Order: sequence, then C-alpha cells, then structure tokens
Amino acid sequence: MLTQLRPAIVLVAVFTLLTGVAYPLAMTGIAQGLFPVQAGGSLIERDGTIIGSGLIGQAFTSAHYFHGRPSAVGNDASTSSGSNYGPGSTALLEQVTERAAAYGGRDVPADLLTASGSGLDPDLSPAGAMAQVARVAAARALPEAEVRALVAAHTLGRDLGILGEPRVNVLALNLALDALKP
Repeated sequence: MLTQLRPAIVLVAVFTLLTGVAYPLAMTGIAQGLFPVQAGGSLIERDGTIIGSGLIGQAFTSAHYFHGRPSAVGNDASTSSGSNYGPGSTALLEQVTERAAAYGGRDVPADLLTASGSGLDPDLSPAGAMAQVARVAAARALPEAEVRALVAAHTLGRDLGILGEPRVNVLALNLALDALKP
C-alpha cells in the first residue's frame, strides 16, 4: 500500500510547490519588474506620504472636491460589496431619488445615482465629473471654465483605444484641484 501512496504524496508535494509557491513567486517577480507601480497597488503620494491608490475610490464629501460614485459599503474600503437591490426595490428607488435631488434632479448621469458593484470604484464618467463642476467652482471661487478644463485634462480615454469607457479618476482630479488652488 505504501508503494501506491508514495507516488501520490510526492506528486501532491511537487505540484503544491510548483503551483502554490514557484508560479506565484515568478508571476509576482515578473509583475514587479515590468509594472512596478501597478504591482505595488498604484499608490499615490503627496509630500512623501501615501494618500491613496488610483485603484480604490475614496469618499469625498466636501463641496470643494469632486465626489466619486456612491458606495453601498460606505467609507469602509476594507470591504467590497454591492447593495444587491433589484430594479423593483423601493430602497433603491429612494436612494436614487435622494441622490438625484442633490444634483438638481434632472439629467443626472447614472454613475452619480447608482452605487458601483464593488463599492470601491475610483472613476467617474466625464459626464459625472462635469455635473459637479458648478458646485466645485463655486466652493473654490474658481471660474467654471477653468474647472471644466481641469476635468477635460484628467479624462482618460478607452484602454487600447477600444476597451472600456472614457473615465476620470476622482482622486487624481481632486489632487490636481488642490494643486490649482488649495
């Protein structure tokens, strides 16, 4: 019986080392060599202090800043979850109605009304950012045209020209806004 078990035990140990240790270490090393910023979490620093990641949305609530997508998990970035409300949910309808009223109630981009699936979306649509220009410009006493130009300058196109939708990273936009007029 031991002669039959030994090859199975050896194969489990060998494949565990290959697929559980060697392969992940090799992929991590390659990723850190080719894409060091992304492999390190796309961290954003300001004055030598890490203030966030370009991959995880942050909750901005001040009128002086652009707000990201609503989150079903609130301000807790350690969890990732959607609300799981269906289209017929009265709780979802109430949330959307409340959010629409905060933006004037008409022609509000969907990404300002509905929470992202993960609750951690760092990006807004260009329309979502433009819908907030008047509020941010007024709060900072800046011309709206200047704030619109800043949004346009921070609008990223589709990846590889065809993947995804144009987007604006909210943290990067708010940092540029602080650099413009703190």
